[in-house]
Amino acid sequence: RRTSLNRIYSSIPDPHAKMVKEDKATWKANYFLRLQELFDEYPKIFLVGVDNVGSKQMQQIRIALRGSAVLLMGKNTMIRRAIRAHMKQNPDLERLLPEIRGNVGFVFTKKDLKEVRDIILSHKVAAPAKAGAIAPVDVYVDSGNTGMGPEKTSFFQALSIATKISRGTIEIINKVHLIKVDEKVGASEAALLQMLKRMPFFYGLKLHKVYDSGAIFSPEVLDLTDEDIIKRFMAGVTNVACVSLAIGYPTAASVPHSIIS
Repeated sequence: RRTSLNRIYSSIPDPHAKMVKEDKATWKANYFLRLQELFDEYPKIFLVGVDNVGSKQMQQIRIALRGSAVLLMGKNTMIRRAIRAHMKQNPDLERLLPEIRGNVGFVFTKKDLKEVRDIILSHKVAAPAKAGAIAPVDVYVDSGNTGMGPEKTSFFQALSIATKISRGTIEIINKVHLIKVDEKVGASEAALLQMLKRMPFFYGLKLHKVYDSGAIFSPEVLDLTDEDIIKRFMAGVTNVACVSLAIGYPTAASVPHSIIS
């Protein structure tokens, strides 16, 4: 009797499974539509890395950007698919495809790029150095008293840190380069920083690339001034003049030098 009832129940379709499937499909369709609308509406985009950024911090960044920009996250496969589907309307978006790798997101804006960049970079959170993490910056430990008892001396010796006992506590003699940038944090280094109550790392959105009306470039370009551009242009003109004079081929850049000579 139980077997027959189980067969009857198993033959009844689960309405909830269908609803979840439909909801997922609807969500994907809405996401593609939203992303394509943003590509059409906003000519400027920051491609940002979001490693080590928590949900609370992400929410704070969204609030700070409100009225100036829109932050959108998503799976890389979905983002690439949405871009490829929209390339007929905007072929320049193809330049973004090679940059979509790792844990990334988009910040869409119509505002001044420098202003939005400053908002993004201003929201960073201090974090401890965890064993196995890649150091985003160099970490130094200054000389001076640590407040730790002599029983911790062997710990410093294992890290090759010169110390002495002063007034019953350990004192670091010289400033130490404990962790180098882009290197993995060791367990001993992480433990020492924890004992010293140091939180040396700061995490936030990391600017990878900037997209502006079809052009894609490094965020460092935003720091270039008119004077920097003029200097680089004049350096190029000087190089052209030198080559022209060396090979005896007159150009607009070399003629003034030829006349003076």
